[in-house]
Amino acid sequence: MVYSKKVMEHFMNPRNMGEILDADGVGRVGNPVCGDLMTIYIKVKDNVIADMKFKTFGCGAAIATSSMVTELVNGKTIEDALKVTNKDVAEELDGLPPLKMHCSLLAEEGIKAAIEDYFNKIKY
Repeated sequence: MVYSKKVMEHFMNPRNMGEILDADGVGRVGNPVCGDLMTIYIKVKDNVIADMKFKTFGCGAAIATSSMVTELVNGKTIEDALKVTNKDVAEELDGLPPLKMHCSLLAEEGIKAAIEDYFNKIKY
């Protein structure tokens, strides 16, 4: 399987890896087929994702897509963050092998789950 230089860079030097203990939203997603597990943490200020971190247990592509989605979403409004798709993540990484596209889908689902958790918390 051949990965782009960007995928390898984000795998070897992931951005925004870690945890936000007082996160406003937490999204936990996983793929039972391959075993990848991703947790996305967000802090929201004035409807903008002011900080975002991730913890991922999985293959290199899962780590790279987690890293890339944090770069794509940090600083965006909630509305703009919800528009980020798995295709956006894969394109920013200069592509993923077809067998690893599910990793970019996890990244999209992770940010959406974190935002959904945020909305559920502010309702109460």
